[in-house]
Amino acid sequence: MSPIAIDAQPVPSHVPSKTTHPVFHQTTSDLPKNPLERTWRGDKEGKLRIEAYPSFMNATDEAGLLEKRQWVREHLAVAFRFWGKMGYGEGISGHITVRDPILRDHFWMNPFGVHFSSMTVSKLVLVTPEGFVHPTLGAQRPINMAGFYIHSAIHHARPEVEAAGHCHSLHGKAWSTFGRPVEITTQDSCLFYDNLAVYHNFGGIVLAAEEGDNIAKALGPKNKCCILQNHGLLTLGHTVDEAAYLFSALDNQCKVQLMIEAAAANGIQKTVIDDEDAQFTANTIQYHENVYFNLNPEVQLILEREPGVLL
Repeated sequence: MSPIAIDAQPVPSHVPSKTTHPVFHQTTSDLPKNPLERTWRGDKEGKLRIEAYPSFMNATDEAGLLEKRQWVREHLAVAFRFWGKMGYGEGISGHITVRDPILRDHFWMNPFGVHFSSMTVSKLVLVTPEGFVHPTLGAQRPINMAGFYIHSAIHHARPEVEAAGHCHSLHGKAWSTFGRPVEITTQDSCLFYDNLAVYHNFGGIVLAAEEGDNIAKALGPKNKCCILQNHGLLTLGHTVDEAAYLFSALDNQCKVQLMIEAAAANGIQKTVIDDEDAQFTANTIQYHENVYFNLNPEVQLILEREPGVLL
């Protein structure tokens, strides 16, 4: 039986060397209520607009749901191509899952032993609640059992979450050995302010449902990011785009943290962002549509350069 020690910590978790002391603190009182509206501006007449989510994202009719299913599969395949570009592939490890818009207790994921960089829509597998490949929908390929145990527990525990991503990226698994959250040292790291858990209990390769349940418990009811000690990183999202981008951002911050620790070991004082400014920044950049939009440049680039991803 796997051990059950679980710890979920808000960030920051320990006293920093020094905190920022700005002349004034910004507030959201005079900003648009929708955090997405704070990040862009069009023409004065208001004719230029951006729409983060396609109109069918809230569809309830059959045609709209089928359109959404195709969109979800396309974005999942593109997310894998992005992870391949980032060098996250490590043998058969790593998986991203996203709920099916119609069969809500099923999810789409990558097949066993297919490189992230060669993923296509037609290779994606639909997995049943019992952990088997759907007999008629999706690719007829085996799946990774560890992926099912981790992701099925998360999808069950967090019904508001549409997607989850996990793999053994280099900087993420290196930093995970410390069993500590990353510190809020940069603007980008505010994505993880009060949004990051640490799972301190490595019980070996996940080959039983219990370990997946323990990881889901460590995430808690609201965190979208988790560092799995001696293992890697895990991120969640309202969309697969959000989960994939959060993973990349967290891996990057793990790299930044490793560099900071190396410099600090040589006597260079580090500065972390104070709670008020971290929260102010998080109120905007953690908004799910803003995180979704952050992956959009990569999505467009992959679609332009690798149109075969849609096959």
